[in-house]
Amino acid sequence: MRSVSEEPVPLHEEFIYCCGAATHVLKCGPWKDLSKDESKNLPRLLFMIIPGNPGLAGYYRTFIQALYCGLNQQYPVWVVSHAGHCKPPSDTDIKELEDVFGLNGQVEHKLNFLKKNVSKDIKLVLIAHSIGCYITLEMMKVVLSSPSIPIKATPPERKFTLFKGGVAQLLNFIRLPQERVNVGSQFSKNCCVLTLLHVSFSTANILYMASQEMMKVVERDSTTIKQNLKKLIFYYGTGDSWCPQHYYDEIKMDFPDGDIRLCEKGLRHAFVLDASKEMAAMITDWLQDDLTKL
Repeated sequence: MRSVSEEPVPLHEEFIYCCGAATHVLKCGPWKDLSKDESKNLPRLLFMIIPGNPGLAGYYRTFIQALYCGLNQQYPVWVVSHAGHCKPPSDTDIKELEDVFGLNGQVEHKLNFLKKNVSKDIKLVLIAHSIGCYITLEMMKVVLSSPSIPIKATPPERKFTLFKGGVAQLLNFIRLPQERVNVGSQFSKNCCVLTLLHVSFSTANILYMASQEMMKVVERDSTTIKQNLKKLIFYYGTGDSWCPQHYYDEIKMDFPDGDIRLCEKGLRHAFVLDASKEMAAMITDWLQDDLTKL
């Protein structure tokens, strides 16, 4: 792997409807359409980001550009917003999936997006942040119980997951927008502006999803983790009050053979604000051996 490039990488941006809900997609790389099975130019692998809450694709812009460059620009890197977490692209009246804005609906939303937009011949690496990790594990449960779903795992049977806490960043952005503007990097300021622009259109959807997180995500899904342990990497923070370090200690004890890591760089929960390039560089290092086996 080469070092993460400092040069900006052009992105392809789409606003679509998926399951009847407004969806923002950012695609890094020259591949805009991965749904045509017969194409000889399809990549072997897709990296797809499942965001936290708020699930705004724009938060991950710098991260996916850095990851794409760190992967030698060989594989597409996409981020798909959560259903309804962006301004609708039009006033088109499209029937929504029942409860598409809740946690179960967000799982179906991501599976539906993959089935409609990604060829079954393309292998998949999922990178999840915060509540996106719960969504990713739920997706894996559905795939295991429904062999007809055309999603392949990445040899050597690995999907990749970031575990970084809960919905603290959502609450901070809504309560303290001015503070966010006045501190941190220029990207932090841009993220705050992005949040304020989108929250006005999707506040109810974001908060509804957050309320379901509080009620439903109350314990670790050890069964699914055990079934997929060799496919997963876990990455825990050291100063995340929404995902305290004892969660890392407990899962490390329960799954001593798992690839479970503790952050040594002091990165905060919302790494996209100021540490996207550092995170992308770590990921490329972690996956280097796996990718050489493709």
